[in-house]
Amino acid sequence: MISPHRLVCCPPCGPSLLRWTRQAAVLGCLVALGLRSPASVEGAGRVKLELFADKQASITSQQAWLRALSGAGVSDLRIRAGSPEEVGIEVLGNQPDVTYLVTGLITTGDELVFPGRRFRLAEAPQVARWLTQLAEKGIEEKHEESRGAFGLRPEEFEKARKDLAQPVGFSTTEADRAAVVRKIGEQLTVPLRIEARLPDSDEESKVAEELSGLSCGTALACLLRPAGLGLVPQSQDRGGLEYRVVAAKRGTDVWPVGWPPEKPLPRILPALYESFNANIQEVPVTTVLDAMAKRLNLPFLFDHNALARHGIEPGKKTVNSPQSRITSNQLLRKVLSQAGLKGEVRLDEAGKPFLWVTTVKPL
Repeated sequence: MISPHRLVCCPPCGPSLLRWTRQAAVLGCLVALGLRSPASVEGAGRVKLELFADKQASITSQQAWLRALSGAGVSDLRIRAGSPEEVGIEVLGNQPDVTYLVTGLITTGDELVFPGRRFRLAEAPQVARWLTQLAEKGIEEKHEESRGAFGLRPEEFEKARKDLAQPVGFSTTEADRAAVVRKIGEQLTVPLRIEARLPDSDEESKVAEELSGLSCGTALACLLRPAGLGLVPQSQDRGGLEYRVVAAKRGTDVWPVGWPPEKPLPRILPALYESFNANIQEVPVTTVLDAMAKRLNLPFLFDHNALARHGIEPGKKTVNSPQSRITSNQLLRKVLSQAGLKGEVRLDEAGKPFLWVTTVKPL
């Protein structure tokens, strides 16, 4: 068995991550550390973690995840170049020598994605706890105390996600925000309880986005976020689930505006990497986004909270791209950066991709 504290790198890399070169990382220098769950746990298996980085994910992001996971005690870790067929968990061998090979993906948004799970960089200790539980208890057993996001059991989370995957199915542009939230709630099988007041001023109450083609979960998260609210699925004491609309405070885990892809972007949206001739001269960035949304069949949603925080009005930001042959992905990155923005492809609960547009500077 590999020593729990031994670091192995491909030449010419040294043991220090800070001396990694970009070329070495792309060529697939690996970190391989031996890990088992605590020896006191009878029948505990071994977990091997293999991470792939999205082509657009920065080398800094990979380094940050390596430091965070190692610091959290994850000790069977490998980060490599290339694209996985899909994220997943593979069971190798049998007890008492069973190994769980866990494959994850580092996204362009610096998130770590596993089957049905996603983690932010600050949640590296949660990744460590999940892997330890996997080593100790496996993936086939049902554990009453096992709870994940929002304190839900896996079957409860899947019920909520399936319910929230229903399409909105009606036009939302310029509609009253509170009325749209309630109408979406009427479509759901799980009760929606609104505990916080929605904005009632004319400007704040109107919905800017057309959400008809997206799922209810993503739509609700998008509608509530600018109002400082969030959607929280919760187990009820008497059994069953309910959705609560609450004030989004620091530390409150709310339903996200879409989910990071669990497969590489070229497989999800190949048109994003097709080249075409483009010539953009002093055009508002919103005009470019409208054109690209039609070209790619890719809706886009603005992070209004971040825009307001940094005083960015996309309709007033003009961008340029001299005539050239360019891919849609390259063009979007180029024009958005000129406006102080960046885009991230996310998926709604039904698996439909959309572009989440936020600011380069963090919120």
